[in-house]
Amino acid sequence: MKNTNEPFESSHLSQSGSNSNLSFSYENDGSDLRLRVPTEFSFEENYNHLSTATNESLYTLREGRIYKAIAVGEEDTVVEIAAEGEHYLRIRFIEEPPVDSPTLREGVARYVHDWFDLGTDLKPFYEMAAGDPLLKEAVVSFYGLRNMGIPDLYEAVCWGILGQQINLGFAYTLKRRFVEKFGRFIERGGERYWLFPTAEDIAVLTPEDLSAAGMTTVKKCEYLVDTARLIASGELTKEQLLQTRDVKQAEKRLVQIRGIGPWTAHYVLMRCLRMPDAFPIDDVGLHHSIRHVLGLDAKPSKERILELSAGWTLWESYATFYLWRFLY
Repeated sequence: MKNTNEPFESSHLSQSGSNSNLSFSYENDGSDLRLRVPTEFSFEENYNHLSTATNESLYTLREGRIYKAIAVGEEDTVVEIAAEGEHYLRIRFIEEPPVDSPTLREGVARYVHDWFDLGTDLKPFYEMAAGDPLLKEAVVSFYGLRNMGIPDLYEAVCWGILGQQINLGFAYTLKRRFVEKFGRFIERGGERYWLFPTAEDIAVLTPEDLSAAGMTTVKKCEYLVDTARLIASGELTKEQLLQTRDVKQAEKRLVQIRGIGPWTAHYVLMRCLRMPDAFPIDDVGLHHSIRHVLGLDAKPSKERILELSAGWTLWESYATFYLWRFLY
């Protein structure tokens, strides 16, 4: 139980990513952590978005709080994330003795900051979107929503591969199979909180191992293992992709990998690398969202989407995410 009389101490840290010049701070009272959130942030909107994933295996939602296992290096923990007023997120460590590890505390703060994309200033996006025919309704309906990310590169690539050419419900089923077969869990209060398998976990397996576990087609199993081996060996890293500082160059690197096409590449660049101009223009969900907003009889052509998105420069990623929210 937190001693409410214990003062919070602030720690200021650099933030890696596409906005690498940004920094963030977290407050630490020896028990809980606290992150300050931007004005353009709504915990409720982000919680509602997370709640649409009815078969999610990597977090649990209960009574307005998010419970999630987080790995920092060799250390694992489970945290509760909740709103504290309008200006903070409070992070509480679940059923653990005082967490004295500065590395773990900093890692958890970084993870949550990245997961909620708290380092991005959404004011320019909202200003642009207010006059955009496709986005003006979305930014009113979902004000404060963040591009909830996938900080781990292998997890992001896996989710992109698993989701290829199947409906979202089945993709979540495959993800749960993958996590519960090859991942690990932390138990708290009789409940299991799962961690996604690492690239190192999968790199030592064969495609047949994954196929035997019900992981869809043999080809997808090959892609999952091949990518794991690239990441585990250091041939593919998040840092390398970030250093390109160019969405086209990063896409070029990713599509050289078997099983990763333009859609998967842009999905990874959008959700993991936070490249603002990542744009999965061929995404079926995006097409359905545009059709819904404009009341079209058929999905728009690629040429029409390019016309409609002409004003989104450097906000293509957020525009896509907000339009997706109409569907899920």
